[in-house]
Amino acid sequence: MNRRLFLAVLPAALAAGCGFQLRRLEGMPFASLYVDALPGSAVAQRIRNTLTSNRRVRLAASAAEAEAVLQIGQEARSKVILSLSGAGRVTEYRLGLRLTYAVGGRDGRTWAAAETIELNRDMTYDDSQLLAKGAEEQLLYRDMEDSAALRIMRRLQTLKPGNGNGK
Repeated sequence: MNRRLFLAVLPAALAAGCGFQLRRLEGMPFASLYVDALPGSAVAQRIRNTLTSNRRVRLAASAAEAEAVLQIGQEARSKVILSLSGAGRVTEYRLGLRLTYAVGGRDGRTWAAAETIELNRDMTYDDSQLLAKGAEEQLLYRDMEDSAALRIMRRLQTLKPGNGNGK
C-alpha cells in the first residue's frame, strides 16, 4: 500500500519540484486599462471579465482615467460552405472570426500598432441534427472569441509603454 502511495505522489512531487506553474496574467506593464469597443463585443467582455478577476489591473471608466487604452474594432463573423454532398446539401462549413485591435497610452501615443486576428474553425453539418449543429456553431464561435481574447491579453503582457511598437 505504501509503495502505491509513493508511486502516485512521485510524479506530482517531481512536477512541483521543477518549478512548473500554469500560465498566469502577471506582469501587465500598466495599472489601469480602458477597453474601447463597440457595445455587445464578446471579446471585449471576456477581456473585461479576465481583468476584473485578476485584480492587478484596474478597468477605467474612461480613456482619460486609464494608463493604456485598448481599442477593439468590429468583430466580424463569417460562415462559408466548404463542401456539398452529391445531392447538393451542405456537409461542411468553415466558421470565421475577424477583428482588429490596437493599444495606446492616454497621451495618444501608440504602444502597439493595429493588428488583425483571424480565426477559423471547420464544422461538419447534417440537416437531421439542426438543433445540435446550431449549438455546436455557437460553441465554436465562443471558442474563437475566447482564443482572440487570450491572444490580446498575451499581447498586452508583452507591451513596453512609451515604445511605439511595443517591443
